[in-house]
Amino acid sequence: MIISHDVDGPAEGPAVVLLHSSVCDRRMWEPQWRPLADAGYRVVRADFRTCGSSPAATEPYSDHGDVLALLDTLGLTEATLVGASYGGRVALTVAALHPERVTALALLCAGRPGHRPGPETRAFGAAEDALLDAGDLDGAAALNARTWLGPDADEATHALVTRMQRDNFRHGYEAASAVAPEDPGYEQPEPEIDLRTVTAPTLAVGGAHDLPDFRTIAAELPGLLPDARHLELPWAGHLPSLERPAEITALLLEFLGERRPG
Repeated sequence: MIISHDVDGPAEGPAVVLLHSSVCDRRMWEPQWRPLADAGYRVVRADFRTCGSSPAATEPYSDHGDVLALLDTLGLTEATLVGASYGGRVALTVAALHPERVTALALLCAGRPGHRPGPETRAFGAAEDALLDAGDLDGAAALNARTWLGPDADEATHALVTRMQRDNFRHGYEAASAVAPEDPGYEQPEPEIDLRTVTAPTLAVGGAHDLPDFRTIAAELPGLLPDARHLELPWAGHLPSLERPAEITALLLEFLGERRPG
């Protein structure tokens, strides 16, 4: 079963796959995907399971496996992966396990496999869990928008992120209710990876207003990957592509252009 996705741009263009944050779905890339396609890239944006319009799993799966299956379905032997938060974590997993499939990585406030959350992230998780346990999906969604968006995000962006997160909560509950309580579900454990196997040139972006965990991950990646550089955006929270869309589009075009043939 292939995850839901959109494709735009010339068929012969270099492939770019946009992987969303777990707070969002593929709608988060609305400001970027068409400008990237207009610049000559073959752009794919996709929804992870229980996000957006992707179908719930009916058999064992992994998010990185879904990305690889999507590449195969679209006939893409290789692609640049652009990942936001959890999408960056998935992108790193794909790049570590299948380095021949990934030409470059642009990681926006990415998670990292094996990273243990610090006190601020744990406190957020506890507050979110309390709201979800009380059945307050709206409150939990609003908490996510407040936590993850930086000071430059406008009201419309807060509303969009709140809506996407609320939808994800609903999809997740629906998927869980379809599985027997004693069943662990279909999602497979995250595999252990060795980041030293990543060969893709990597841009690791952090936000000065993000939680410390994600700032630390971005700053540490150049020491863990063979070819990576770090950039911290002084204005950004956790979702910079939504906070200052035009600036992130320009940043991505510059990064992609450095590696484009000709």
